[in-house]
Amino acid sequence: MKIEHLVTMANQIGDFFKSFPDQEEAKKDIAQHLMRFWAGSMQQQILVHVNDHNGDGLEPIVRDAIKEHIRSV
Repeated sequence: MKIEHLVTMANQIGDFFKSFPDQEEAKKDIAQHLMRFWAGSMQQQILVHVNDHNGDGLEPIVRDAIKEHIRSV
């Protein structure tokens, strides 16, 4: 899948959770959603994108959620 599409999808997930009052919990929930509902290959692609390109295009809360809560797939 193209990384641009994954970035868009991840940002849409982040849009839902970023309104949560507890931003640390929101980041955990974003990461849990990605791990629960995304295929391993999709998770790996977005993780590589964050590690290699600092998550270019990702909302900061999504990038931070991936950096802080998804280590490897």
